[in-house]
This record gives sequence, C-alpha cells and structure tokens, in this order.
Amino acid sequence: MKKLVFVFLLLVAFLANAQTKQPVKWTAKAEKKSATEYLLTFNATIEAEWHMYSQFSDENGAIPMLVTFNNAKNNYELIGKTKESKTEQAFNDVFGVTETFWKEKAQLTQMVKLKDNSNKIVQVTFEYQVCKEVCIQDTKLFQFDLGKGTVKEVNRFEKIAAPKAIAVAGYEPEAATTAQDTATTVAPIADTVVADTAKASKAGVADVVKTEKKEEDKGLLAIFLIAFFSGFTALLTPCVFPMIPMTVSFFTKQSKTKAAGVRNAIIYGVSIIVIYVLLGSLVTAIFGADSLNALSTNVTFNLIFFVLLIVFACSFLGAFEIMLPNSWANKIDQQADRGGIIGIFFMALALAIVSFSCTGPIVGTLLVEAASKGGIAPVIGMFGFSLALALPFMLFAMFPGWLNSLPKSGGWLNTVKVFLGFLELAFAFKFLSNADLVLQLHLLERETFLAIWIAVFGALALYMFGKITLPHDTPGGFISVGRLLLGLLVLSFTVYLIPGLWGAPLSLISGFPPSPTYSESPNGFGGNAGAGDASIVLPEGAHNGPHGIVAFEDYDKGLAYAAKTGKPLMVDFTGYACVNCRKMEDNVWIDPRILSILKNDVVLVSLYVDYKKELPESEQYTSNTTGKDIKTIGNKWSDLQISKYKTNSQPYYAFVGSDGKEQTDAPAPVGYTPNKEEYLTWLEQNVALYKKK
Repeated sequence: MKKLVFVFLLLVAFLANAQTKQPVKWTAKAEKKSATEYLLTFNATIEAEWHMYSQFSDENGAIPMLVTFNNAKNNYELIGKTKESKTEQAFNDVFGVTETFWKEKAQLTQMVKLKDNSNKIVQVTFEYQVCKEVCIQDTKLFQFDLGKGTVKEVNRFEKIAAPKAIAVAGYEPEAATTAQDTATTVAPIADTVVADTAKASKAGVADVVKTEKKEEDKGLLAIFLIAFFSGFTALLTPCVFPMIPMTVSFFTKQSKTKAAGVRNAIIYGVSIIVIYVLLGSLVTAIFGADSLNALSTNVTFNLIFFVLLIVFACSFLGAFEIMLPNSWANKIDQQADRGGIIGIFFMALALAIVSFSCTGPIVGTLLVEAASKGGIAPVIGMFGFSLALALPFMLFAMFPGWLNSLPKSGGWLNTVKVFLGFLELAFAFKFLSNADLVLQLHLLERETFLAIWIAVFGALALYMFGKITLPHDTPGGFISVGRLLLGLLVLSFTVYLIPGLWGAPLSLISGFPPSPTYSESPNGFGGNAGAGDASIVLPEGAHNGPHGIVAFEDYDKGLAYAAKTGKPLMVDFTGYACVNCRKMEDNVWIDPRILSILKNDVVLVSLYVDYKKELPESEQYTSNTTGKDIKTIGNKWSDLQISKYKTNSQPYYAFVGSDGKEQTDAPAPVGYTPNKEEYLTWLEQNVALYKKK
C-alpha cells in the first residue's frame, strides 16, 4: 500500500536534558555568481553503516527526502532543479521497491535568483530519513542572509523571519523541488560563507540496539562460503573429477623428487586460483565496483541473468553442452609443453577450458549472484570457488596415498550435474522475481513463485528416486543409498514448501520468494490469516494488529484500557516506513511464546512517528523539549519518545504500568532485537515485574 510522503519536523541539537542520535552532520555555504544569482551548496557527512534516502527514492519504500524552499514567493526564484551528488540503489524486499540513497557523503546544490526589493533571506528545509539497524526521521532548517553573507542553522531557541518555514502539517510550500534528475558532485567553492552545523551535534547517547557486523561483510562472507562449496561441487562433475588422479600422477611421476612434485602441484593449484580470481577481477573492472550494486535492481540485467541461468540449467540437464572452441584448448596445450612455471600455469588454464562445460554454468551463476551484491564480491566469489577447486590437486600431491580412497568415476558424476541443473533452474526464478518486483507487475507473486519451486524440486525428487531419466544417465536397475537419502531430503523440502501457498512464512527460504505481502492473498488463504478472532469484540479505539494482536494507536486510549484490565502497557514506537519494525513483527513476534504474551499479558499501543494526519488545532502545541511546533499525530508520538526516552529511533519498545508510571527497577527499553530469546526474556521480566505491582 502506498504511503503518503509526510512532512515531519524533529529537533536535532541541544536537547534540554539529553541529545538524540544524529548520524548525519551538515554544512551549508553560498557563493555569489552575479548581482542577483547565488549557488547554495549543502554537504552531508553520514556515519559509517548508515544511509540517507534521496528525494527521488521510491515513496513506497523508506521515506524520501523533502527539500523545501520556504519563502521563495516574494524573495527569490529557483533556477533549474535541485541537483544531487551520486547515489546508490538497492532493492528492499520488505517493501518490494528499489530505494535510492547515499552512504558516507551527500551533496545537494541549488541556484537561486533574488527578486527586486528582496530582503535577501533564503530559508531551506531538509526533511529526511536515515537508517542502519533503526530508522530516524530528522529535519534541518537553514537560513541564508545573502545580503550580509551569512548562513546559519535555525535551532529550537530561535524564531526565524518567516514562521511558515516550520509548518509541518497542512502547509503548502511556496516552492519545492519535484525534479527527478541528479548531477555529479559540485566542487567546493572559494570565498563562501560556511556554517558548520556539525558542531551543533555531539555524541553521547547510547544506542538502544546491539552493534552487529557490517551487512556488507556478511554478504562477502556468504558469497565466499557459497562459492567455496560450489567449487567442491564442481569437483564432482564428470569434467573435473577424473582429472584429479591423472594430474596428480603426472606431477608425482614426472618430477625428479617428491618435493618437486609437491611444489609443482602447489604451483598448479595457485595457478587455478589466479586464473579464476582474474576472471572475477575482470567482471569487477568492466562494471565497476560501485555500479555492480545496481545490477540487483536493474530489470534488464535481472532478465538477462534469468535467461543465462535457464541456459545453464538446460546444459546441465543434458539438452546440450556449453563448450569453448577446441582451438583454444589445442593452443593452450601447446603452451603447457613448455615446462617450468609458465608451462604449469598453462596446464591450469587448459583444465579451466576443458572443464568449462561443467564448471562454466557454476561459475556463471556465481558471477551473476556476486555481481548483484556489488563491490569486490565477484573477486571474493572466484577466490572461494578456485580455492576449493585447487585444494584437492595440492593435497593429493602431498599425500598420494589418498588417491586410493577416491571413488571410481561413473554414472554418479552425471547425477551431480543433473542435480545442479535443477538447482540452477530454481535459482533462475529468483532473478525473474526481482524484475517483477521492481516493475510491480504482480506476474510472479509469492504463490506463483512457490508453485514453480514446488514443481522443480518435486521433479528433482522423482529424478533422485530414478523415476525420471535424462539423456546422459546410465541405465541401471537400482539407486544407491546415498541417492535415496538425498532424494528423501529433496522430497521433504518440497513438502515443506507447500503450506507457503496458504500463507505459511517459510522461514528457511526467507529472502528468496517474494514477501507475503506481495501475493494474491496478503492475509493468507481466505483472507483471514493474522486478522484475529472475528468473534472477539474489540475495545474502543483498538484494531487487529500483526498476527491478530489487539493494538491501539492512541496512547491515552491504550493506557485507559490497561487501567481497566490491570495489564501493563507495552509502548511500541514504530513507523509505516520502518523496515526493522516489520522485521520484528514478521520474524520475532511470530514466535508462539512471544505472541502469547503480546495477546494475553499486555496491552499493546503502536505509536507511528511518521503518521502525517494533522492534529485538531486545539491539540497542537510547541514542544517543551524540542521547541518545535507539534502539528501532526506523528510529531506528537515522536515528541513523546524524545521527551520521555531521550531517543528518536524506531523500533523502540518500553513498558508502563497500568497507572501510567514506570518501575525504576524495570529492564530498560529495547530497540531492534532480532534474537527471539533475548526479546522473550525482556518481555517476561517486564510482565512479571509489573504484575507484582
């Protein structure tokens, strides 16, 4: 469901008793270009691991930046559109959209032209969202006095020249950027006035969430491990496996000493690693480390990857073989006869070419997946793959007695190829799904995707049981015990997928199929999943929240119901565009133990800090904590969170007694807590304490 782009104002410096988290530090400057024209430049420095969303990010995902030139009508006019420095893009599978954002640094520029008799005052407001493990909505308001050559950030202690500049709800900006174009970074300009607003913000607030390993590092580790095990799998194909004893025997028998044979085998293995790492480096060099990130959300690339994986799958299944020209192999063989290190290197290159019909589809799939991760992932992937491929050649050369333990080549090698072919076929639809999600065509919704996977893995199970034979299979009257056990594993996985058609979460494959919200029945089969018991009469002001939990969206109504029932109030500061809030609801709250507590032992009130609906005029006020005008419901809940808990990040969970008071010895509020046991312990401790009261 599309979310409204909200205008949300929040204090960013000098809170009365504590400071809220500020991952973005700003500077602003102005340069006079002519008697009436000025270039305004805004630079943002973003803390590591955080990212700030562009004004052109999809509004159905995280909240885009809103840049407002408040007093343009009488004082100045905009020349062109606000330009942005280079951004990055990534697909968000929670919201099903491609988001545009900055990491580390951002710059925005705008040309303005003063009008006759202007007071030369220019006011610019930036309203933006910045996320890491939590998301923060923040606002910066700059006031330029171009006549005096000064610029400052307006804070809560100041009144700006035009009060309209701080309106947050129901305000029609007199000039706002709507352009959807970007430009490269503008170079720093000399003789400008700079306001270093970073000095207005200091560190000192403890995070309410645990520091986790960088997501990028996790992705690279996952790529390495997948590639490493894929390399071992490639060893078990009919193009590579028979080469192990042949190559090892060559080095051990042709070398004058055992030490020389081991040395040559090691050089051979290192050469294999170098060849494949060079291939990964080539992919990175061609596309660029930064631009590779865009592949995961680019429709064209995802469709190309889908077709490639289908071709690879058909090759493994026996429809045809993908081979490099024979002339290449012949020329490489001639170079291998030269001997020495150069000759050994060309022997490794010959292996890569000769075995391409088996390793090519695996390498291609790894490069596709690694390229979609961006950065140096293709290099890491090829290193992991080649390391696994090279290790046996080196180890068997060191310990030639191990060769006697190798199984004999046979039909089982083709079974490995076919097994990989089915996996390639299933994996291909992940990329087709990515393209469908980006375009929001709803052609490959969750149920359709799962139906395809059920068919693919069902057919694989039948193949493993010998009920389906393919072109290169060896005729036989029985299957091995290992093949039977693997077939049972595949069949079990197929059965596991089936309930997903009726709304089961399928946690084992989370991230592969589209999210449950991107489906024909977002609420499950029949439309009732998570809707709660229809026979229960909801309290006034309550509704059925996630998983049928009775929830309030108004603090006072929730507290009144808590007083009536004698249950503690659990306050959930959340947001409609909060990714980690949805992750907590989908992955943590679903735990039966946690869900039971949320349904039976507490009164839940979910306060959406990005709710744009305007408060009645009689309820609007100026915050004593931030000095800002509170005009929307979201402003109200955000102000409550800042004033009471001294933080402005979501999700954030806190307990309050049914009398509205907090226990001094209660466990501290928590933020994003993906560990179910940890979150359950926190819940149980709070419930037990408040029940004693």
